[in-house]
Amino acid sequence: MANIDRLRGQHHVTPRTDRFSRPFGVIAAGLMACTALTTPAMAQDAVPSDASEPGAEIVVTGALNALPDKDVGSIFGFAKTLVETPRSASTVSSEQIERFGITDIYDLVAQAPGTFTNSFFGVGGALDIRGTPGEVYFRGVRRLDNPGNYPTPIGASDRIDIVRGPASPIYGPSKTGGYMNFVPKSARVKDGSLLTGPEGEISYTTGSWNRNVLKAELRGPAKIGTAEFGYSLYAEVEDSDSYYDNMSTNQTILQAAFDSQITDNFRIEFGGMYQKYSGQQNGGWNRLTQALVDDGTYITGSAQPVDTNGDGQVSQQEFTAIGDFNPFGSFGCGGGSVFANASNNDACYATNYPWLGLTNVGTTKLSRKKVLTGKNDLLVNKAKTAYFDMIYTADNGLEIKNQFFYDGIDNDNENSYGFSQFHKSWVIEDKIVISKSFDSSAGKFSFQLSPSVRYTKFLHGDDFDFEYFHRVDLTKGYDALSDRLLSTECDCDYSNYLKGHYTDYGFAGLADLDFNFGLGLILGARYDDISVNSSFIPTKMNNVPAVTSAKGSKGGWSWTASASYKMPFGLIPYATASRQSTVIAGQGSEIDAGTVAANGFITASKMVEGGVKGSWLGGQLYAALSVYKQERTDHNIQSSTVNQSVQTKGLEAEFRWSVDRHFLITGAYTKTKVVNLTFLDSGTAFSFLGYEDLKAYLNDPSLIFGGQPGALLPIGSKNDARRAGIPENLYSLTGTYSFDNGLALSASVVKVDSVFSGQSQAVKLPGYALVDLGASYQLDNWLFRFVVKNATNEKYFRANFTELFGSTIVLPERPRSFQATVSYKF
Repeated sequence: MANIDRLRGQHHVTPRTDRFSRPFGVIAAGLMACTALTTPAMAQDAVPSDASEPGAEIVVTGALNALPDKDVGSIFGFAKTLVETPRSASTVSSEQIERFGITDIYDLVAQAPGTFTNSFFGVGGALDIRGTPGEVYFRGVRRLDNPGNYPTPIGASDRIDIVRGPASPIYGPSKTGGYMNFVPKSARVKDGSLLTGPEGEISYTTGSWNRNVLKAELRGPAKIGTAEFGYSLYAEVEDSDSYYDNMSTNQTILQAAFDSQITDNFRIEFGGMYQKYSGQQNGGWNRLTQALVDDGTYITGSAQPVDTNGDGQVSQQEFTAIGDFNPFGSFGCGGGSVFANASNNDACYATNYPWLGLTNVGTTKLSRKKVLTGKNDLLVNKAKTAYFDMIYTADNGLEIKNQFFYDGIDNDNENSYGFSQFHKSWVIEDKIVISKSFDSSAGKFSFQLSPSVRYTKFLHGDDFDFEYFHRVDLTKGYDALSDRLLSTECDCDYSNYLKGHYTDYGFAGLADLDFNFGLGLILGARYDDISVNSSFIPTKMNNVPAVTSAKGSKGGWSWTASASYKMPFGLIPYATASRQSTVIAGQGSEIDAGTVAANGFITASKMVEGGVKGSWLGGQLYAALSVYKQERTDHNIQSSTVNQSVQTKGLEAEFRWSVDRHFLITGAYTKTKVVNLTFLDSGTAFSFLGYEDLKAYLNDPSLIFGGQPGALLPIGSKNDARRAGIPENLYSLTGTYSFDNGLALSASVVKVDSVFSGQSQAVKLPGYALVDLGASYQLDNWLFRFVVKNATNEKYFRANFTELFGSTIVLPERPRSFQATVSYKF
């Protein structure tokens, strides 16, 4: 197991003392302080928006800013709308987030095609896009990897761009699938000017399972001396319980953005975000069988004693003193094969591995609340993000922008079944973008040149060699038979413990050629040179790796080429081909010494995509259709947690129609086929085995639940190599109607195909249709909203880490729930 890339933190107890009395006072004090910065004259000059005034913007109430008529620079770096951009992408506005009650990344599936996310131990860090883990960007700059380190905050965004496929060369190395770009709430209004006076909002949300979320934001202009600037402040605190036993969420999010026009040609934009999260990972149900999925039938029983010193926890040494708890293939049963076969039968386990059997075995119906999370489990993460941009715009249209960016996380993660982890990582990036546009009789031509440097530093440790999900009987909870002594508790016996850093020096160029006769071309290239220094710390580890320290450097080219044509009747067909470098790092952004020594820390992906877009009815109707194929160029390099070597083929379609100022309707269809190329090439894939993998030979599943058998799975075809958990077909439809009296209704439905839970395709999870309903009422400055999630109380599941654990655990999703919000805008 030690060679398996299961990269998932260290124990620092954080008392749960943040109750609402303190955060509310902090927010209120902050709002009053910031309001005081605004001069009385500015406050008096505040003019409410009125569409009847000359030049005022006419807001289509039903549109919710969901129509793609705004410039989106997060895709290629140019100020183009989604209709004009030759790539498959969608945006989700803050108005959509508010109206539909979007609270986490899983809710975004209803709003954009190409997105569906397997569970990464219950934490919504990043979307799976086009069937593989995506990335998270902040204002167009890539953040540290976050597959499940903490929930990515949604409410602090003014807009979320979802780009399918690898990023433009201007943004640097990226993953195959795509990324979410979070655009934070800004100090500027839509036309780029500062507000004329302060405005803000305070809201409180309650709901099922003691949900408590308090939010406040304030935007406006201010002065310090003679210097004028715009500010945008946002704060969110949450103290909520959970549907699941032994789980809760306590977090604080603070965000600030400032914007100052220093001279007519020079301005600065700076700010940042702080997020402190305290919760738990959720491994879901253990002892997985098809009967457990179909009707909730759970196999009960206690593991046999291993805690010989009586301290109430099982150490690694106590496991190894008894015997092998990880039988591999059919070796221990006399079959001599790396594959499971008929020698893996009842007699084999009873004779050769008697310590794996359960005692007092029975069955019961298991509640979805009963999951692997223990009373002492924790997931604590502090994330700090900051930016400082300087923008110089010359009178001739030349723009020079310097973007400075910082992102850091301090993560601790402990799970009683036997996994723990920590990482302390941070990244600094500085990028210069030089832009120039030319207008001529032939068209408009824009160019960008961008040198950049990105430095990442990491300290990472994890503990997964003795990870036994099934020892705990979920109807009873953890005890001395199942509670493991974790490496983060003793600061010893880590599976990995390493530190290091890497630097990426990049240079990119991009051209956008818009010809007057309708042809558009986007051409770009980039070169990255990456140097890595990584070292294991053997004194902290249970096994000393063959390579303990290594240095290395490697370069890689990226390029993109797109063509589009503006046809009559609003149609724009397009085609894009690209090659994009990607850095292979783990969950804590670490690169281990063995990977450095093998020169395997950078590879590339390639993509071809074609489609057609269109906008009609004066911009009120938008539709897009795309087909694509993308894959990793080097199949020998992958991280099974965050960056798999896959080939994806698919189709994505969506429409958005603002029927009138009251009514908005959107719909999407996704067809996805994902194949793991590494598994396909090798003809095998390692996986841990559940009972359904062995039931052809094994009659009594309780004989293996005291440990964790594993084996190689034979991969003989593309169908065998399909990535599990990702539905082939996914449909979504949303609608909202706003009445003139302040009442608004909303609904969304997502229909998902059945999927296999794991690579072995032994357990099938049923398809489902997830329905959310909402209603809101606005009275003057007050807004009241009520949302029902999973309104039909659908029973459904989400696959978890399908490559390794799909046959052993699964996440039962939550039943019907409610949330109610009251907000005051001023």
